[in-house]
Amino acid sequence: MSVPMAHFERMYADSEDPWEYRRRWYERRKRALTLAMLPHARYARAFEPGCSIGELSAELAARCDALLVGDGSEAAVRVARRRLAPWPHVRVEQRLLPDSWPEGTFELVVLGEFGYYLDAKALLGVRERAVRSLAPEGVLVACHWRPPIAEAPLTGDEVHEVLGRARGLHRLARHEEEDFLLEMWSPGADSVARREHLR
Repeated sequence: MSVPMAHFERMYADSEDPWEYRRRWYERRKRALTLAMLPHARYARAFEPGCSIGELSAELAARCDALLVGDGSEAAVRVARRRLAPWPHVRVEQRLLPDSWPEGTFELVVLGEFGYYLDAKALLGVRERAVRSLAPEGVLVACHWRPPIAEAPLTGDEVHEVLGRARGLHRLARHEEEDFLLEMWSPGADSVARREHLR
C-alpha cells in the first residue's frame, strides 16, 4: 500500500522542513543538477507534484510562465504557499495522486522524491497520467533517493524502472550516483543540440 498521508503530516508537525531541503548542500546540489538537466531554457506550463515545502518549485518558477505545484500534505502546502507567494504565476494546491492529476497539457512534469511512497498500482497511475499530459516536446523529469526507505513500498531504482518502461517516451538523459537517480524522458527523441538546431 502507498504510505498514508498521516505519516507525512506527523513529520511536518515535528519540523517545517523534515528533509532539511534548505540546509543541506546535498539537496541544493541535487536541485542544481535537476535544473541543469532540463533541455529548454523556459517552459510555458509545468507541473511539480510532491513539491513538499517548495524549494525546487521556487527555482523552477524562474523558468516557467505558469507553474502548478502540489502536495498531498496540508502542512506542506501551507509552507509552500508562503515560500512561493512572491511568484504570482505559481499556483500551490493540495493534491493526492494519481486521482487528482490536473487537466491540460504540460511542457514539463517533475516527479521528485515521492514515487517510492506509492505502491506499484498508484505509481503506474501517475506514470500514465504524466505521459498523457506531456506536450509533444514536453519533458518528464524524475529524481529519487536510491537507498531503501523503511516505510516505502518501492526503491528509487524500482520507481525509475517503472517510469522508464512508459510507452511513447524516449530517455534523453540519465545521471546516476550512489545516492540518487536523476532521469529525463520525452515523447520527442531529439537531443538538446537537435532541439537547438545545432545538428
